[in-house]
Formats: sequence, structure tokens, C-alpha cells
Amino acid sequence: MIAYHYPPMRGSSGIQRTLKFSQYLPQHGWQPLVLSASPRAYANSGNDQLAEIPKEAIVHRAFALDTSRHLSVRGRYVGWMALPDRWVSWCLGAIPAGLRLVRKYKPQVIWSTYPIASAKLIGLALHKLTGLPWIADLRDPMTDVDYPADPVTRRFYRWIEEKTVRNCALAVCTTPGAIVTYTKRFPDIPASRFALIENGYDEENFANAAALQKPPTPVAGRPFTLIHSGIIYPSERDPVPLFEALASLKEGGTVTAARLRIVLRATAHDSYLIPLIEKYGIGDIVSLAPHIAYRDALAEMLGADGLLVLQATNCNHQIPAKLYEYLRARRPVLALTDAIGDTAAALRHAGIDTIGPLDDKAGIQEALLRFLELAEAGRAPLASDEAVAANSRRARTAELARLLQQVSVSVPSAQVKGTSEAC
Repeated sequence: MIAYHYPPMRGSSGIQRTLKFSQYLPQHGWQPLVLSASPRAYANSGNDQLAEIPKEAIVHRAFALDTSRHLSVRGRYVGWMALPDRWVSWCLGAIPAGLRLVRKYKPQVIWSTYPIASAKLIGLALHKLTGLPWIADLRDPMTDVDYPADPVTRRFYRWIEEKTVRNCALAVCTTPGAIVTYTKRFPDIPASRFALIENGYDEENFANAAALQKPPTPVAGRPFTLIHSGIIYPSERDPVPLFEALASLKEGGTVTAARLRIVLRATAHDSYLIPLIEKYGIGDIVSLAPHIAYRDALAEMLGADGLLVLQATNCNHQIPAKLYEYLRARRPVLALTDAIGDTAAALRHAGIDTIGPLDDKAGIQEALLRFLELAEAGRAPLASDEAVAANSRRARTAELARLLQQVSVSVPSAQVKGTSEAC
């Protein structure tokens, strides 16, 4: 399992996908061999989820540097040193380490996961060098018309993307829209090469978080608290129209600091957001909050009056991983996203229709006021029990185990250390 995002890294919801797969795969007869990066490559690390790594997992952390932090001079570095990403040095450590793992443990399947493009290069190299079948967890499309923004990086991503799709045994996506994108982009590749495993939530994590959480207090007499938990990308989740809408509503007296408080937790782009909050004069309504431990973040969701989703039109074929945790938290959700995108579709499927556009000031005003009226009256729709149950990480892991079995090669069990099968 080739994954950059793995404990002790913190600050990305993508960590949960690999961590929970590795935690629950042993229950399906698969022993995980995790090939991750040296913790020195992580800008934010901590021990809060290390205990969730299963005892059956064999974890190797290969040499890796962050070009921008370790190889730059006064914050500057040559562009090729960060192609395809700032962690390309991980390839130098991970490919030899992966070969040693293959020789020692004789796994049956290679699995690599995005969004670090270097993980795909490592997976491709190990597949070519060993002949083992390779499941590429693409998650979302790697490229778009104008993504990545740099043309050189975009061409490199396109090359990696094509090599991945043409050489892997299966390409796994997290949304139906992503599969549609790839089948159109590669019409000569059989549709059977693409599989869907959506993101999800972990019930055990929520049970632990609930122990920290007191029941939500009534809204009367205090502002309604709306939480956005996680990264706010300046392009994919640009909050400028939201800030414009809030400024206008504040000026009109419809939304005030006495009525609404919005907390943006662990945005990773505070330096971008602070001037915007000051520019629109909404600092009494919108505040930024630092990263906290994962269990604490879940507890905050459980106690929030409402939860905020931001997802731009250029991400219509993506669903934020955090959305599934929002649904499990069973708190009112305001989603600012395109009505025809996969995020809106997932919400409607769960029974939630408090949705407005992210790129339209007037539409945001209308959606926000409707949401507040419903939530304050206790009538905001919550996720259905059926939708919540279907999104558990245990259920997702069962889907992955089925795919592993589908592509696995025959290796005598005596050659595999641990359980009967390894990946």
C-alpha cells in the first residue's frame, strides 16, 4: 500500500482512507504492507492516530523530503525539483524500499493512492519491476483543462495519468463523475478497468469523539455556529462570493454577529483568508481556527449547530472526503456547491436539500437565509439512517478486499509472511 498520507501526518482528511483500509483489511484476510514517507516530509505531524495503525500492518517509511522546506534557498528552488510534486524525492527512497518489501514478503497486489502524484510513479515503477498487478487509487481526476495551472506540471500529470490508466489492473475512483471523466478521456480503455470506492466515515472514531462531546446547547441566546472543517483551496473552494454575501447581509441587518458565527477550522490557507475577512468587514462573523487532533475535530462536528461545505463547479466530479463525516455527525449541512455536481447529488441522495451555489452572491444569500430559518426552527434536513450506514469505512474496505481478490495473482501461502494474503 503506497500512501504518502498516513500517520503521523496530520491535517488532511485523505489520511483516513488509507489508514482505515489498512486497519480493516486484516478482517478480510489481507495483511497490509504500508510503504509511506519519512515523517520529516510532513509539515504537520502528531501522534494522535498512530495507535489506530493495526498490529498486523508492516509499515516502512522511506526517505522523502519536501522540496520547498528542505531544498529551497530563501524560499526558492528550481522548478524541476518539484516535478511532479514537492515530494518527488520520495521516489528515490520508496522504489528501492518497495523492491525490498516485495522480495521479503512476496505480496500479491500493489495498491497506490493519490493525491500525491509521486505515489503513482512509485506504483508504476514497482509494477513494471515486479510484474505484480497494480490497483491505482486515483480518487479524483488528476488533470483538468486548466489543472494543474502550470503547463509543464500539467503535461507531466497527463503523462502519469495515462501511464497509470494503461498499466494498472484497476483504476479506482471516489465518485461516479470521475469514472465518467476517465472513460471519456480514454475511450479505448475498457470501462471494466474503472471501479468505484467512495470515501466514508469511521464509526469507532465517532464513538470515541462522542465521549468528548456534550449535547449541543440550544441556539436561543447565542449565535448559530456553522463549522467548516478542513482545507479551503483558493480555487476549488474559494470563499470570496460567500464573504461578499455575508458583507451584504450584514449591511442589511439580516445576518449579524448576534445571529451567526462561522468558524473555518484548519484551512491551511489562513494567510489568503485573513485579508479577505478584513476587506469585507466580516471579522465579527467569520473566524479562523487552528488544526486540532482528529478526534477533537469530530467532536466539534458533533457539537456544531451546522456544518459548511464549499465545493466549486470545477470540482463537480469530486466529493470532499469530509462530507461523509458531516453526514455521520447528523448535524444540519449547508452546502455551497454546483447543483448538478457529484457533491450535491450525494447530499440529495442522503435526504439533504439545503444547497446553494458557491460562485453566486445572490444565490448564496438565498441559500444561507433559508438554511438558517430551517435550522433555527429545528427543521433542517439530516442525513437518513440508510445513507449514513452505507458510507462506513468498514463497508468501503469490504469493497476494496473484493477488488484485491479480483486482481490477485497466485502466490503460495507459505511464501507470504503473516496472513494468507498480502497487499
